[in-house]
Amino acid sequence: MATIAEGFLDHRIFKIVSEAAAGSGTKAYVIGGYVRDCFLGRPNSDIDIVAEGSGIELAEAVARRIADLDGKKCKVSVFRNFGTAMLKYHGMEVEFVGARKESYRRESRKPIVEDGTLEDDQKRRDFTINAMAFSLNPEDFGALVDPFGGIRDLASGIIRTPLDPDITYSDDPLRMLRAIRFTSQLSTPERPFTIVPESIDSMKRMASRLEILSKERIVDELCKMLLSPRPSVAFRLLDETGLLEWILPSLSKLKGVETVDGKGHKDNFSHTIQVVDNVAEAEAELGKANVWLRWAALLHDIGKPATKRYDPVLGWTFHGHEVVGARMVPKIFQSLKMPLNEKMKYVEKLVSLHLRPIALVDDGVTDSAVRRLLFDAGDDIDDLMLLCNADITSKNPAKVARIRRNFGLVREKLVEVEAKDAIRNFKNPITGEYVMQVYGIPPCKEIGDLKEMVKNAILDGEIPNEFEAADAYMRKVAPGLGLKEVK
Repeated sequence: MATIAEGFLDHRIFKIVSEAAAGSGTKAYVIGGYVRDCFLGRPNSDIDIVAEGSGIELAEAVARRIADLDGKKCKVSVFRNFGTAMLKYHGMEVEFVGARKESYRRESRKPIVEDGTLEDDQKRRDFTINAMAFSLNPEDFGALVDPFGGIRDLASGIIRTPLDPDITYSDDPLRMLRAIRFTSQLSTPERPFTIVPESIDSMKRMASRLEILSKERIVDELCKMLLSPRPSVAFRLLDETGLLEWILPSLSKLKGVETVDGKGHKDNFSHTIQVVDNVAEAEAELGKANVWLRWAALLHDIGKPATKRYDPVLGWTFHGHEVVGARMVPKIFQSLKMPLNEKMKYVEKLVSLHLRPIALVDDGVTDSAVRRLLFDAGDDIDDLMLLCNADITSKNPAKVARIRRNFGLVREKLVEVEAKDAIRNFKNPITGEYVMQVYGIPPCKEIGDLKEMVKNAILDGEIPNEFEAADAYMRKVAPGLGLKEVK
């Protein structure tokens, strides 16, 4: 890898910052993620500039220079409490901060900050690969400043802290999650990233320090892990370091294989993270990424530990784990302070339904069963099918191939029934108001019973999903509920 930023600093903003810094007698450097991603060939439009002096004053000087060059005002957003400023320029978001050194109190991850040098600033960075800087000073413009060997670690695919990891992780335990997240995000088949053993050992010692983190910060890192190309990399590391037990203990309970009479079940933790990887791979092919679908994949078997039973004839069973798991979803979201809104309900729904398409394969793909699946899944049917397809895992390739062939029949039947019956966004042709009008009754239980009978008749294929047929059926069965039409 090069140690001079050839081609990396071609964007006009870097020359402008260099000139503004020189004009104000300030030294300035590009630092962190932008530098790392330049060497990795990853696009990055977020630029962090560190100044040996006031970052806010440098940002304002840059804005004035942009106004002089472009003839229009450049807006600077200033955050004085944090000593930072930010501006946007030609597709780049540029944040400025003064070089600083930090010290921490054990009970908080918020540092005591003092002015410092570039070297001080690099020491406080989380990892060597994020501590590299490019000089923006005229005398050595583009030179790499890399006191901790970040370029070497980047080439080797290594995540390492600049200082003693016990100090780094104790000061700010979020860095443990960031180490795992970067390992998962940056790994490719050609260059997998690993965390150095001394850091892994430190995480095991420091796991309890996660207690001082806000749930929101933890969830933010978890979501980024889930959105990485292979989320299993992150979740295996969370398990290995003992962090998973502090964050998602219910997921940890999926680990392990129990054997009775020589019969064992599969390791549900390994299966779960394989399903998440399968979802990530399928979404990559579709060119999309839905973090809530990946949460559903992560939690789809969460009810198995509570429902695990051994039967001498059937072997290991997990009857009703989808129901138990769905009930656990709101509690897990609440414990992590995640949104208890339609996103949670979406995850809850997919967990509760994740066995249904596979059950159709086993029980026979009838029109009635498909209609009910479409009704229950609604607009989320495509995501449910993607999750269920990802859930087909086995060490027996022939078994997987057979199930996938049968699963294809379910897909075909879904398309056929949806085209014919329009069930996906089902609305009962018979409304409560219409029932009250026909039978001259006030709101009562019988109205709901009658609508349910009409709905079931449509879903079971007794009548088409049309008003005339539904009306005729309603008038046929209503007398059984004691209802008489108004003459």
